[in-house]
Amino acid sequence: MQHIDDATRTEMEAAAFRRLLRHLDDNKDVQNIDLMILADFCRNCLSKWLMAEAEARGESLDYEAAREYVYGMPYAEWKARYQPEATPEQLAALEARQAAKQNRDSD
Repeated sequence: MQHIDDATRTEMEAAAFRRLLRHLDDNKDVQNIDLMILADFCRNCLSKWLMAEAEARGESLDYEAAREYVYGMPYAEWKARYQPEATPEQLAALEARQAAKQNRDSD
């Protein structure tokens, strides 16, 4: 992407981020815990990253507003509609992922 100017690159990245949000919205059956197990991030992480980037630019964006942007509705509503309780298997897989990550980090 060396030949692409910064403004165009930023527009492309923003469009890709919006596309990611649409993809996640179209796939509500993919739970946050599944994302955490597979990729070590989730919708809440995206919300926190968005909030941090706003702060880095001197903008005010609170966590709930960021989550509403990422989820497309208030988080409590999304959670009630789409987020079932994590299964014992999901919890065990997440714990194993976190343990493996801690082992890598301590090496």
